[in-house]
Amino acid sequence: MYRILIVEDDPGISAAIAEQAKTWALDALCVRDFREVMACFEQYSPHLVLMDIALPFFNGFYWCSEIRKVSKVPIIFISSASDNMNIVMAVNMGGDDFIAKPFDKNVLMAKIQAVLRRTYDFALIPPALEHRGAVLNTGDNTLVYDKQVIDLTKNEYRILFALMESKGKIVSREKLMERLWETDNFVDDNTLTVNVNRLRKKLDSAGLDHFITTKFGVGYILS
Repeated sequence: MYRILIVEDDPGISAAIAEQAKTWALDALCVRDFREVMACFEQYSPHLVLMDIALPFFNGFYWCSEIRKVSKVPIIFISSASDNMNIVMAVNMGGDDFIAKPFDKNVLMAKIQAVLRRTYDFALIPPALEHRGAVLNTGDNTLVYDKQVIDLTKNEYRILFALMESKGKIVSREKLMERLWETDNFVDDNTLTVNVNRLRKKLDSAGLDHFITTKFGVGYILS
């Protein structure tokens, strides 16, 4: 189920959107403390953010820029301030769409579904893979664990994706090298070892000790 974070300070509007999201088979969470939007974002790890512009403490443009520092998750602005300047600002700050209030809830849901399809490709790739509380987001290639966003290189992401999509099974070194061959860089057996070791150190530092187990002569498996 795709997760939608609703950053809207009107409780009536946010509750109505969350209720409508359920009818469209979407999970939704409404931010309550508008000083802790990033903490909520990192804990919930949404696949899409609905962002109002006029908010207590900091406006939606500020929170959009903060999210963009750690994630490429799609952000749709919702606002009654629908003049051209706000629309341009929303796009320039990293927003993916702008919907003016008042809006029809079904139209809003249809737009959300369209953005989710463009971003995640429903048919081919799951929006996220999870193991031991660590969530690998396929939309923005990030790993989230214990409220931390763990930066991954392209190779580290590909290795982790291959292991997490085959959770419970050994993934051969040959299969992992095939995955890394999809990049522009040449990958040999020693390069794979280096990449796995770097990924392990990064996971250990985040508190994910012994996340990847080596099956000598065969490959790797998630522990």
